[in-house]
Amino acid sequence: MADARDTICALASGPPPAAIAIVRISGPRVREICSAVFEKGVPAPRHAVFGRFLDVSRDTIDEGLGLFMPGPSSYTGEDTAELYLHGGAAVIDHALDTLCAFPETRLAEPGEFTRRAFENGRLDLVEAEGVADLIDAETRAQKSLALDQLDGRLSDQYAAWRVDLVNALALLEVSIDFPDEEDAPDETSDPVREKLESIQASLEQALDDEAIGERIRDGFRIAIVGPPNAGKSSVLNRLARREAAIVSDIPGTTRDIVEVRLKIGGQIAWVADTAGLREASDAIEAEGVRRARERAAAADLRIQLRSADTRPDFHEAESGDLLVLNKTDLSDDVTVPEGGLAISSLSGDGFEALETRLAEIIRAKAGASAAPLITRRRHRVALEQAQFHVKQALDLQARGGGAELVAEDVRLASRQLSALIGEIGVEEILGAVFSSFCIGK
Repeated sequence: MADARDTICALASGPPPAAIAIVRISGPRVREICSAVFEKGVPAPRHAVFGRFLDVSRDTIDEGLGLFMPGPSSYTGEDTAELYLHGGAAVIDHALDTLCAFPETRLAEPGEFTRRAFENGRLDLVEAEGVADLIDAETRAQKSLALDQLDGRLSDQYAAWRVDLVNALALLEVSIDFPDEEDAPDETSDPVREKLESIQASLEQALDDEAIGERIRDGFRIAIVGPPNAGKSSVLNRLARREAAIVSDIPGTTRDIVEVRLKIGGQIAWVADTAGLREASDAIEAEGVRRARERAAAADLRIQLRSADTRPDFHEAESGDLLVLNKTDLSDDVTVPEGGLAISSLSGDGFEALETRLAEIIRAKAGASAAPLITRRRHRVALEQAQFHVKQALDLQARGGGAELVAEDVRLASRQLSALIGEIGVEEILGAVFSSFCIGK
């Protein structure tokens, strides 16, 4: 990260050409820049002013609106300004070149505006991630999840657990600080245990959510599995409405996983075509079969596909798998398994019903957990570590361990939650979090 004392600028709207471009500026030199660039001087706070924007030679950059927002009541917590210009490439380049000509002013790095908001206490780390997720949201479910996160619902719960841990730690400190007081251990032991048991139960409930938050954010995984020549690649291509996978009559054509990203039931879904499940004829096909079984085991939904022109056998199917009989156009005697579907990847018959069923299943999975408290792997790991230390503390207390040892595990659990919302020990992950943002955010 470059010098945080610099004033930064960037295009905060879409790339040119566009009807309007928004150029954002933040930092200690914003007032000076506004005074020089805005023809009418520094605008009154939060009042848009129409006029010309001028470069250092007093040539016109463009006409548009200027907006000034003094810190700390701005997005970044610093003095901030925005230039609303026409969205042509020449206008944008002229504006950014002019701004960067001022001393200690430079182009912003990815996510630097939001990082400054975090560093200035305008957002915590979880809320900052919500900003990135809101920008990247492709579905209403993703948008709703991101808004929840940005509004602080997740952070509030994480902080509440941390407060409960700190309160339990305070009670433990009484036992440590006053070991000679006969009543102190008895008066603190039960309240500590009750608090820790309550936190343990809450963490367990949050973690036992089938990763719904991550699924909504990253996408549900669907694997098409079955023997060679069942038509898995053809089914994938029909669902994708393009030639995503190679189709051939030669068994074993698909050896690696071919995956497409689709919207199904209002959610993002990754649909994977896998290698045919059979005894492999060579090492490469064996690796493909191994990967197919691995992907099938990790999938949120397996489409067990069989061909109607063979003796279809669904014995490998498990509860919850969607049973689909393909190539029904090649057989006059089609027996569809109970709860299954009959389709033809050649003619397209049955695909509307297949897509409807997939949408129903995905919607049901997405709605299985109301208001998930975990949306990223980082959150889950931190909560798992916190839960581990809470459990360790309870086990130590139950075995009569000293208050010092119990307190250390409670302290470690609290640190995990503090790091999660960005209060301590997060420098090593800040670069990874904010580098995923777009330049102007």
